[in-house]
Amino acid sequence: MKVTRAQDAVKNKIEKFPYKGKDYAVKDVFIQWLSNAGPAESPEYGLRLFTVGPGGEIPIHKHFYYQTMFILEGRLTGFAFDSETDRKTEEFAIGPHDVAFIPTMEPHGFVNPSDNEACSFLCCIANVYDDEA
Repeated sequence: MKVTRAQDAVKNKIEKFPYKGKDYAVKDVFIQWLSNAGPAESPEYGLRLFTVGPGGEIPIHKHFYYQTMFILEGRLTGFAFDSETDRKTEEFAIGPHDVAFIPTMEPHGFVNPSDNEACSFLCCIANVYDDEA
């Protein structure tokens, strides 16, 4: 067993997410790795704490791993996209204590709609791989 304090986890700013060979800008998003198992560059499992500032944005992206998010505070607007056309197909209002599950390879993104409140959420991932190929 390993016990750590979440407040001691290094907080890193995310600058961009790749999607279909292009880098998309990320706006006011920070990540803290709370736990992980497997290689550091591509953990097989991980629990992360995200903070999305007011007006912050996580652009369209997808990944091989499964993802479950638990909103701690604040709100997000989540978007699902058609995997062929990249057009938005659904929009979700997500708030405190909501859980969002994102299947592997499903294009998605998020925006914090607030002008003055950050959003924080826990994000559990499993079966992480490096490539989209």
